[in-house]
Amino acid sequence: MYALALLAASVTVIGAIMVITRKVAVHAVLYLVVTLLALAALLVMLGASFAAMLEIIIYAGAIMVLFVFVIMMLNLGQSDSQREKEWLRPRVWLGPGILATIVCVELLYCVSPLSGSIPSLAPITAHDVGLSLFGRYVLMVELVSFLLLSGLVSAFHIGRNHVKDR
Repeated sequence: MYALALLAASVTVIGAIMVITRKVAVHAVLYLVVTLLALAALLVMLGASFAAMLEIIIYAGAIMVLFVFVIMMLNLGQSDSQREKEWLRPRVWLGPGILATIVCVELLYCVSPLSGSIPSLAPITAHDVGLSLFGRYVLMVELVSFLLLSGLVSAFHIGRNHVKDR
């Protein structure tokens, strides 16, 4: 189990480095999804399966859709046909594909009955998460929501086409 945790942690670190070093925003988003999935695998191994599912649903799902929407809205760079030809090349999707395959194999192994090792930690329930988010951390949750909203409004303002009056 320790080897799987180290493998998931290394996929997380490699994915995070690739997010930072990519020049094309869509490639960075692909690596960010892989990083979030590897982090969810680590959470499953720690016994926090509810937190892992929240990570997958909220971050790897909803937030990443928002990122892709903003990237598409900004429409920076090359023409669409040239960009689509570049995305079909294996060198573009091979890295995220390999990392995602490693994470999926780890997750399948962890949830299969063959793994045999069940963590001795108490599972985190939805009630516990709700009490934490809307109890002690309610101010942080609201601040994060304002931060996400301001980021979306800023991206829209920067990316919109300015029509000059003639």
